[in-house]
Amino acid sequence: MELSAISASVSQVREEIANAKREREVFDRSTVLFLDEIHRFSKSQQDSLLGAVESGLLTLIAATTENPSFSIIKPLISRSLVITLKPLSEQQVLTILKRALDEDESLSRAKCDAEALEYIARISSGDARRALTLLESAASLATEITAEVAQSASSEVIAYDAKGDVHYDTISAFIKSVRGSDADAAIHYLARMIVGGEDPRFIARRLMILASEDIGLADPQAGVIAEACAATVERIGMPEGRIPLAEATIYLALAPKSNRAYSAINQAIADVEAGKTDPIPPHLRSTGAVGYRYPHDAETGILEQHYASVRSYYQPSTRGYERTLAERLEIIRKILPSDNK
Repeated sequence: MELSAISASVSQVREEIANAKREREVFDRSTVLFLDEIHRFSKSQQDSLLGAVESGLLTLIAATTENPSFSIIKPLISRSLVITLKPLSEQQVLTILKRALDEDESLSRAKCDAEALEYIARISSGDARRALTLLESAASLATEITAEVAQSASSEVIAYDAKGDVHYDTISAFIKSVRGSDADAAIHYLARMIVGGEDPRFIARRLMILASEDIGLADPQAGVIAEACAATVERIGMPEGRIPLAEATIYLALAPKSNRAYSAINQAIADVEAGKTDPIPPHLRSTGAVGYRYPHDAETGILEQHYASVRSYYQPSTRGYERTLAERLEIIRKILPSDNK
């Protein structure tokens, strides 16, 4: 039997399970259930399958274009064998397209040149269904399909899913390219997201996070650039928003990188969560702060004064502006008392 995850309800699932039970009891016949697009099932719908799958009443074969780790409930995954289907090669897609032209009656009247077929195979990203959809779209535009006709038909089937695995994989590749200082790769992935219809505000938000996490104090201006980019994109929209996005992407990719501030706050939070919180020294409290020394009274702006008995969380790198901070931090730590760390 086969169920569509788009239209099936919990009651329908239960009905199919009841049918499978009757088949086994009356005819001693097992049931195989093929469930397409299982990620469209709600958690309650997926839960309703568990008992039948676990008891062997149903042999479930499910298909999904999403990452099952995110879209399928863990109890169902743990009872399943997950098989990942990899994209076809361009040559394999070409073979399928040529076969379709030879055997499909609706396409038999179309003439498609080699350059057009190669273009369709290339932009389909190993997805035969997408390639055939594009071929059919091109055939509806002209009986003689050239590369230009294929390109005109491709706008609706660009290989990008703004909510699926391609979305997560592309933004991941984009961020890792910026972090890795490869501006050209970053611009390439930015273009793929723009052409695919990704929300530009999402891209801008990720750039702001990256500016803090991966560049940090090596270039404090990076955060300003990323925030200005986000504000500009919000105000002017697309397609003009591609320009500040490209500028910010290139700037952040070429900026010196440091995650030392990011590491420092993570370590400090871990210590606090572990209960490493000594009482606040009396001279630092808001009331009755006796003995507090005002740093501005010193020529250097720094006085030998105890603030907290903690380890040295911030360890600056020698990249970009952080080199200057490292030099200043060395001076400060020589002035502060040794029991401050």
